[in-house]
Amino acid sequence: MLNLDFLKPKAPPLVGVDISSSAVKMVELSLAGRNYSLDRYVILPLPKDAVSDGNLTNIDAVADTVKRAWQQLGTRVKHVAIALPAASVITKKILAPAQLSERDLEYQVETEANQYIPFPLDEVNLDFQILGPNPNTPEENDVLIAAAKKDKVEERVAAVEAAGLKAVVVDVESYAAQAAFELMRPQLPNNGEGQIVAVVDIGATGMHMNIFKDSQSIYSRDQAYAGNQLTQEIQRKYNMSFEEAELAKHQGGLPENYEPDVLQPFMDTLAMEVGRSLQFFYTSSNYTTVDHILLAGGCSVIHGLDEAVSSRTQVASTMRANPFFSMATGKVRGKQIQLDAPSLLIACGLAMRRFDPV
Repeated sequence: MLNLDFLKPKAPPLVGVDISSSAVKMVELSLAGRNYSLDRYVILPLPKDAVSDGNLTNIDAVADTVKRAWQQLGTRVKHVAIALPAASVITKKILAPAQLSERDLEYQVETEANQYIPFPLDEVNLDFQILGPNPNTPEENDVLIAAAKKDKVEERVAAVEAAGLKAVVVDVESYAAQAAFELMRPQLPNNGEGQIVAVVDIGATGMHMNIFKDSQSIYSRDQAYAGNQLTQEIQRKYNMSFEEAELAKHQGGLPENYEPDVLQPFMDTLAMEVGRSLQFFYTSSNYTTVDHILLAGGCSVIHGLDEAVSSRTQVASTMRANPFFSMATGKVRGKQIQLDAPSLLIACGLAMRRFDPV
């Protein structure tokens, strides 16, 4: 069984590298006593269409961006943790007798994987992690299986290696975001204990909602509506190229009618899509409310979006996500990190892999 450590712990010094649809994001953390410290980070835009639907369609462009981002980061650490989009990974929780030897457990994992994975096993990277005793049958362990097509893994590994770096951990984006959620819980009353929290990550090409109760993910959903819709509307309204519209979106300088005619309708639609995702959650579960919404991703910095989402969803506690909320940030500029933090959830969760117990 080829094992690329989707889930198993590693503890070399490493940098978390998130290759999203629009940018390469890197985070390096250290420990100050028992607390994490943000040492450095960088966000560098990718060329348009270098990544499409989670696939690296231009590996050379991605590798070049990764290399330049690493140079800007200013670290000597060349070991990195990367992640695959959740859509590229098949996960399944199984039960296995607690007394099984590692070899017998590997055999059972392969046997079970054959039932759930619609590809020949020699075409996938397969890994598993023992989660602990099953609450209902303590003599059995819950075991999480993760599998991804080899080509999906290899293209990301190839991109970072072409940049002169070494991928020592391959994770799953949703698990990295879940790790970062643990860092955000101090933002919430009583550390969010017993509360339902929706983390809504709104990037360039998609919106991902992950709903947590305590430390466990209880629901997730993807939507196609995201930041590129705003860029395309700016293009159409003001007769700009995509690149010009993207620049104007971030740097300003658009006509006075931009906010009422373009930005506000976009925010209203985005808030409506968040509301729709919550309705799907309510109808597919026993829950009828969420206590908090944490907005992440590049779109979360749009002024007034939190109020628009709060108004549409009737969730009064709606705020920007900040995985660095309780961290020392050293030389990192405070104002800029406040703006960038919501975009760094996955990179931060990957950087935390450095501190996994061996």
